[in-house]
Amino acid sequence: MGERPVAPAAPELVLEIGGDATLMNPSRVYRIGRDPTSDFVLADARTSWHHAVLRAAGGQWTVEDEGSTNGTFTDDRRVHLSAVGPGTVIRFGHPSDGPVAVLSAPARAQAPAPPPPPPAPSPPPAPTPEPAPASYDPVPEPASYEPAPYEPAPREPAPAPYEPPPREPDAVADPAPLPYEPAPAPYEPAPAPPPVAPRPSSVSYPARTGTFRQPTSVRPLPARSVRIGRAPDNDLVVDDLTVSRRHAELRAAPDGTYWIHDLGSHNGTFLNGSPVDHARVTAEDIVGIGHCAFCLIGGNLVEFTDTGEVSLDVQELDVTVDHGRKTLLDGVSFPVGQKCLLAVVGPSGAGKSTLLGALTGQRPADRGTVLYDGRDLYRDYAELRQRIGLVPQDDILHLQLTVRRALSYAAELRFPEDTAAAERRARVDEVIGELGLVERAGQPIHSLSGGQRKRVSVALELLTKPSLLFLDEPTSGLDPGMDRSVMHMLRGLADDGRTVIVVTHSVLSLDVCDRLLVLAPGGRVAYYGPPDETLGFFGFDQWPEAFEAFENDKARDWAGQYRASRFHRQYIAEAMVRQPAPGAFGAPPAAAPPPPKPQSWWSQLRTLVRRYTAALAADRTFLVIMIALPFVMGAMARALSEGSLGPESTLNVLLILCVGGVLTGAANAVRELVKERTIYRRERAVGLSRSAYLMSKVVVLGVITIVQAVVLTLVALIGVPLNVPDGQGVLMPALVELTLAVALLAFTAMMLGLFVSALVRKEEVTMPLLVLLAIVQVVFCGALLNVRGTPVLEQLAWLVPSRWAFAAMGATIDIGAVAPSEKTADPLMDHTVGAWLFDMGMLVVLCVVLGFVVARLLRRHEPVVMRR
Repeated sequence: MGERPVAPAAPELVLEIGGDATLMNPSRVYRIGRDPTSDFVLADARTSWHHAVLRAAGGQWTVEDEGSTNGTFTDDRRVHLSAVGPGTVIRFGHPSDGPVAVLSAPARAQAPAPPPPPPAPSPPPAPTPEPAPASYDPVPEPASYEPAPYEPAPREPAPAPYEPPPREPDAVADPAPLPYEPAPAPYEPAPAPPPVAPRPSSVSYPARTGTFRQPTSVRPLPARSVRIGRAPDNDLVVDDLTVSRRHAELRAAPDGTYWIHDLGSHNGTFLNGSPVDHARVTAEDIVGIGHCAFCLIGGNLVEFTDTGEVSLDVQELDVTVDHGRKTLLDGVSFPVGQKCLLAVVGPSGAGKSTLLGALTGQRPADRGTVLYDGRDLYRDYAELRQRIGLVPQDDILHLQLTVRRALSYAAELRFPEDTAAAERRARVDEVIGELGLVERAGQPIHSLSGGQRKRVSVALELLTKPSLLFLDEPTSGLDPGMDRSVMHMLRGLADDGRTVIVVTHSVLSLDVCDRLLVLAPGGRVAYYGPPDETLGFFGFDQWPEAFEAFENDKARDWAGQYRASRFHRQYIAEAMVRQPAPGAFGAPPAAAPPPPKPQSWWSQLRTLVRRYTAALAADRTFLVIMIALPFVMGAMARALSEGSLGPESTLNVLLILCVGGVLTGAANAVRELVKERTIYRRERAVGLSRSAYLMSKVVVLGVITIVQAVVLTLVALIGVPLNVPDGQGVLMPALVELTLAVALLAFTAMMLGLFVSALVRKEEVTMPLLVLLAIVQVVFCGALLNVRGTPVLEQLAWLVPSRWAFAAMGATIDIGAVAPSEKTADPLMDHTVGAWLFDMGMLVVLCVVLGFVVARLLRRHEPVVMRR
């Protein structure tokens, strides 16, 4: 695009259509129609796919009909080309009840483009050493730039053959050419254009970046400082719940430089994609705060807002494993336009999940580039990851909670700590309404249908208003009707202004997508283009035949066949012809910084404890087992005591107490981490503290386990003569010491259960391992076998919690005197303070060691980018 004139040739207008108001920039052309890639999308069937165009020319705005079937109307008359202005009412498709657009003058005093600088307005001004204030585009765009060559084509067949999308006309463009007919030069640039600001260093390829071509606001650079945040008392208010109330401050230094200072925000302040506390800002830098970016251009502070209408360009992605011996992705390239719904299909093992990890940045590709609206996703991942939503195949919510309660807890964890409860509730209600879940808001998630549960998972991701939404197998396990419903929901999300990419095995509803990507075995692109032309390209009538061919015809060069086709030329080569060479921006960073924590550690812990407690309280099966187990085990121990602890019954009672304590603690925890693995992985990616998550489990399960252990011991021994020498333990009453030993054993067994839960990959294997744990405790506790002095066996017993708990209880009742035998002649069971404290101390050491190991194991289940 050539240089823009100093001042717009026509005034700015506000267009209100469908209840939404948009400030129209005279330097842009606005397309209206049913095409999802239009600037204003009309859902009315009477409107055409490409219906009309609004553009500024010759000092005024015009509306031009694009040959629509039912016409464009102003003042109740059908028009082809007509001047419009404030107060004009335009109808599309019908003169009386068609979709209506109302034009008005902007209400705000300051428009995005400030008036021309002195001297007096005279065309054209002489060049100056600094950029003119009116040139707010931070990027010099070439004259031949085409704004949307890779935007999705219409899902209905176009009557004319494919032509590359046009240039975007400028403020003084000749309105004669239709917007889909390429024009060699849309306008003649001014003979002496002012220089523009240099390219912001955080944008890899700004000519593709829609965000940085449309400023949201412009204000003069501050003489002292500008405070930015969500609260109304800031100098620059950002209406974004991911932004803290007082987020950052731009300060002017005495030497004329500007510095950005983070004010302790929860989600961070970013300079060129990297988090900073304070740093100098130059004209080449981009300051990122929430969904907004700020640049210093021509003596002004210019704000740009990521509204969600972003593009994604994938260039030559390669992923290998086993030191390069196995290829998962091989040269994958394709463009995804704004408001596009892309489906990714292919046979098992074709690399769909690997591609999803590369596109979301959670498992960056070994080679290649992913451009988020012109920005290198891997390089700027610390900032851009907040704008990416990911819905895994498994549910990412606690199924026992109600829809509203689950979303409310998620909002607490994802929004800044200074977000008011009313603000969170309002956003939760907004998302519930957007996804059609109002009638299900008070219903437990596990009672919903599969499609409705998937809507709830999507609602969770929409809380932070992501621009890119990825879904992994959202229709897996759903019936055809639910499959269709979910895909239409995704279609609506894309139409509302997001880019949606869905990985799926289902081919039932591909017709609602704008683009289809088919991956062949080996991670190569076998097809990219409109879904309705896919089977014809492969030469099959049904999808099962195509997938069968992928498996049987392994010698066929699927990727080579596609590269030689017109589809590759039309939908990839021509669409990405102006992109820089892959790898031009360098390799992905060796390590990504940790995600910002929206809340402090203590605040996260409180929220997690409340949420986990609510989830357990709603699990009736868990409650029944939790209440019944200590009573059953305590009753068994009481029956074996035969009325008092004597030489024969003592070993049996202590053994049952050990087994009961181990079963109580381990059974509580052995499933708790593995069943929440998907939830943990997703929440960890958006800022959840690993230690806070683990501590929430320890606190809630620990309290439950200790209460159970106390009940177990009291049911077994209260009122039973213990026959302890002198009637006392080594430090306290014998019953108190026995209760403490069983409680600490149960707590240690709970930590052992968390270790098993973090170690295994599937929930199904936890119950067999629980039985094995119980058997090991029985064998090594010292009640059945004499482990002391036996090589290897004694060393293994040191790692068994019941060994130390049995010894501590034996020391309390002086088991060597009560039930003398070779097994009880153990120094660890001496009736002394030293022996008892050593036994209890070893249980504490085991707890600490197990907690450390569990934390390290949790790290294995985090996104790959966080482990590098």
